[in-house]
Amino acid sequence: MSFISRLLGTGPDPREAVRPLWHRVIELAREPAFYNECEVADTVAGRFDLVTAVLCTIMVRVEASDMRAQSALLAELFVEDMDGQLREFGVNDVVMGKRMGKLMSVLGGRLGAYRGALVDRDHARLTQAVARNVTFREGVDENQYAPAIADRLLALAQRLDEISDADLLKAKAVA
Repeated sequence: MSFISRLLGTGPDPREAVRPLWHRVIELAREPAFYNECEVADTVAGRFDLVTAVLCTIMVRVEASDMRAQSALLAELFVEDMDGQLREFGVNDVVMGKRMGKLMSVLGGRLGAYRGALVDRDHARLTQAVARNVTFREGVDENQYAPAIADRLLALAQRLDEISDADLLKAKAVA
């Protein structure tokens, strides 16, 4: 796509190629088992934490292939979605940039926290990262439930490894 096409918005949006995968990230993060069995707080913070955990798991898989550009596109869709969510909560333009910068920083930090454990398939490290980065229900010991979330993320990572790049982008067989 040429610079003029991008500037004028006349060319196709490259994010459309990964939008099905982004929608699947959201679906996976909303699985009731996370909230019912793993005791994640069914709050804005808890849901955000799961979105970032699932997104990081998928981004690690995408980065391990020849699709690094698609990883950046997924991050852009994350920003777009979070921008819309914040606006629905009434965040105005004056503070939007600061909030979005913070959210991108959080995503980057979590990607760093999860990446090594996911690549190495290190359950103990992933459990520690989950315990630090997921909001659980009030009064719940995160150390009791973090291993179950780590199990789910590692199982997702394993399933993602078995999917072709093309099917991954189309969110086919991403269970």
